[in-house]
Amino acid sequence: MVGTKYLLALPLALVASAAIPGFTQAAQAPTLAALTMVEAGQWELKSRGIAMEKQLICVSDARVLLQPLHSGSACTRFVITNDSRVATVQYSCPGMGSGRTMLRVETPRLVQIDSQGIAGLEPFAVQLEGRRIGDCSAVAGNFRR
Repeated sequence: MVGTKYLLALPLALVASAAIPGFTQAAQAPTLAALTMVEAGQWELKSRGIAMEKQLICVSDARVLLQPLHSGSACTRFVITNDSRVATVQYSCPGMGSGRTMLRVETPRLVQIDSQGIAGLEPFAVQLEGRRIGDCSAVAGNFRR
């Protein structure tokens, strides 16, 4: 009898998790409509607030722009907004921190990024402008994929 209870509970748990808006597992992450507009290539990120050096990154997957201070980390994401020009996600990177990022696509070559959270046990809040400046090259400084 105990086994039957667990077998009945599993489908209910799967249906319940599927009914929660924005709930995603890594293997079933939804496509964010705004990110499909973003062109791959060499991007320059510059701060619109605090003094930070410009950063050059090679973007082959626009999702890297959603985690500006947690690039390369294995994170889970909760989708808050999935519009044609705006993507907002809450993410958690075990052992690295977490954040919430809103990315607004102005054009396929220009985005505005507003992100805040915790990185390395320190709070952060950044506003960045990302601009595609060309194709990726071997001489660029920081590469992120």
